[in-house]
Amino acid sequence: MSVNEYLSELKEKIVSSLPRGVRVRNIEFEGPQLVIYVENPQELAESGDIIKKLAKDLRKRIDIRPDPKSLKPPEEAKEIIMQIVPEDAQVSSFFFDHENGVVIIEAEKPGVVIGKQGAMLREIMKAVGWSPKVMRTPPIRSKTVENVRQFILSFKDERKKILKKIGERIHRGVLYDYKWVRVTFLGGSREVGRSCYLLQTPESKILIDCGVNVSNIQQSPFLNAPELQPLDSIDAVVVTHAHLDHCGLVPILYKYGYRGPIYLTPPTRDLMVLLQLDFIEVAAREGNPTVYESSYIREALKHTIPIDYGVVTDISPDVRLTFYNAGHILGSSIAHFHVGEGLYNIAFSGDFKFERTRLFDRAETNFPRLEALIMEATYGGSQDFQPTRKEAEEALIKVINETVSKRGKVLIPTFAVGRSQEVMMVLEEAIRNGKIEGVPVYLDGMIYEATAIHTAYPEYLNSVLRDMIFHHGMNPFISENFIAVDSPSKRADIIDDESASIILATSGMLNGGPVMEYFRHLSGDEKNTLIFVGYQAEGTLGRRIQKGWKEIPFTSNGKREVVEVNMRVETVDGFSGHSDRKQLMNYVRALSSKPEKVITVHGDESKCIDLASSLYKTYRIETKAPMNLETIRFV
Repeated sequence: MSVNEYLSELKEKIVSSLPRGVRVRNIEFEGPQLVIYVENPQELAESGDIIKKLAKDLRKRIDIRPDPKSLKPPEEAKEIIMQIVPEDAQVSSFFFDHENGVVIIEAEKPGVVIGKQGAMLREIMKAVGWSPKVMRTPPIRSKTVENVRQFILSFKDERKKILKKIGERIHRGVLYDYKWVRVTFLGGSREVGRSCYLLQTPESKILIDCGVNVSNIQQSPFLNAPELQPLDSIDAVVVTHAHLDHCGLVPILYKYGYRGPIYLTPPTRDLMVLLQLDFIEVAAREGNPTVYESSYIREALKHTIPIDYGVVTDISPDVRLTFYNAGHILGSSIAHFHVGEGLYNIAFSGDFKFERTRLFDRAETNFPRLEALIMEATYGGSQDFQPTRKEAEEALIKVINETVSKRGKVLIPTFAVGRSQEVMMVLEEAIRNGKIEGVPVYLDGMIYEATAIHTAYPEYLNSVLRDMIFHHGMNPFISENFIAVDSPSKRADIIDDESASIILATSGMLNGGPVMEYFRHLSGDEKNTLIFVGYQAEGTLGRRIQKGWKEIPFTSNGKREVVEVNMRVETVDGFSGHSDRKQLMNYVRALSSKPEKVITVHGDESKCIDLASSLYKTYRIETKAPMNLETIRFV
């Protein structure tokens, strides 16, 4: 059966299932969704159960959209909405999403816009045609979020063609009777960096992550492996989270011919763009070769399909994807794949944290079914036990106070996403409660913009932090102690200032970025302190300093110099977004569905092997620590 014949069959079922007054104009596959265009969608405003039942019966993700011809022009719709919504809602902005027929209304008081039991939303929909979605006005405006929205809007016609093509490919039908499932490991096996895995069935090729090795950017995944050729034979790319060792080389796929979809959570999409742009910008600024141009980041963005946690989505003829919270960074996910009609279930953990943190709930363990788990082993060694978060926070505050008392500066290299915001939450509370003297906390690099993206997605933060922000009027992200560094001259002023301060700067492993300028000027003074709060990969400058190097070669303005390390160097463990050995073992025990196989990746060779061995001995589960380019068959 062709896709058009299949759509005609579905349309008959849909029309017969909807209330008589609903006028269906057209139905189309757009990406993974079955989109039903309706001339009078307001008739369905109170029929949510009908749509849920239809989606369940058809086993499709269904999206009801207004017929574009029934939508009021954006400026006219905006005026009408402002007449309907009371002033005390404090509406701050509108965004008209033509792709989905949605108007996003940002307001200081979302509840006022929603109205009693959603009455005002229904009134808005009837008046303008657009389906209203209300969001709280973020306390920090994110240029990235706004630019991504506007970029996608500017390519709405091209996006529609892309999504239609993807939809046709997903629903092309199953061809083969013989079933098998296998995974080829293309990077990140027995190493940290360049994570990349290929899930294959007779019908599908799904690439999970495509990262760069941050300690050696020339070391890429094995994208020339025969299983991947040609690149456009891949059905989908799935990105677990936005750190560069998982998504840094996604744009290069488009440089060499891939034109398919990228599935990821909404925050991951925005953070990925932010970090990829910074990645090539830093490389160019430091005279290193860039492996792709910004045009390929934009091309990748055109093909992104954001999916929220818990939404089951067809991504190929025989594979369904569901994202679950990984607790690692904003939007990080465990990618769960359901293959065939109950044939096999396999999950890729990405990086995960099996502990509640100041930002996120602990990683999800409740899966409907799980036959195999591919999990990280960053801290999988037998001695890899981290302090509790409380102990880590106390240790950080102690070192900071000892430095500040000498009027020294505290330099904390951090990743812009995740670790920075965790440390910010600790510092804000400690300064507010008088545990740390009220010194300025400077945020350099992309930290402030990454923080703004966190405020744009409060639903991805844990309930305690959301409650603090929304119900107690206390937003720790916008403390007056936090000062964004937005120019080289301001950076120079901070370095020259003789008073105490705390500096959070990227990058987290001292392999580039603004932290290098601070380190170069502050390292010679013994009253200053360098505090590592995150993993330092082998081969990075951060790891060398951790090992005790006292002389660091630098190149500045074409001249080589040696920088002496006289500053105090401390490592405060416990802030990692990765699970330690105990948490990794407990995670497998806590799974609601016990897997038959566990594969360990994303760790040094000894740690992957050690964790695999311990999991086998403890739980009698088949385990393996594969090497790169190895393929494992699961069915």
